[in-house]
Amino acid sequence: MNQTVANDLLGFHCAVAKHHQIFFLWRPYLPDPKDDRVLELAVKAECNYIITYNLRDFVDVKRFGLQAPEPAFFLHRIGALL
Repeated sequence: MNQTVANDLLGFHCAVAKHHQIFFLWRPYLPDPKDDRVLELAVKAECNYIITYNLRDFVDVKRFGLQAPEPAFFLHRIGALL
């Protein structure tokens, strides 16, 4: 992925993103406290996935009905990569 594609992808996500207020905090839950914010948003937004290279710190998200695959696995799963 080059810089232009990355910028376009980020711009798209910013354009379609919805603001969510978090009222219930799960902290501390994950090994890295900074990752707890990601988990809380994913739960609030009713996401199915947290796409990350940091698989080690997101192992326990299954408790919340989430999966945490690497980007390439996710892109392959949705048919974007063959």
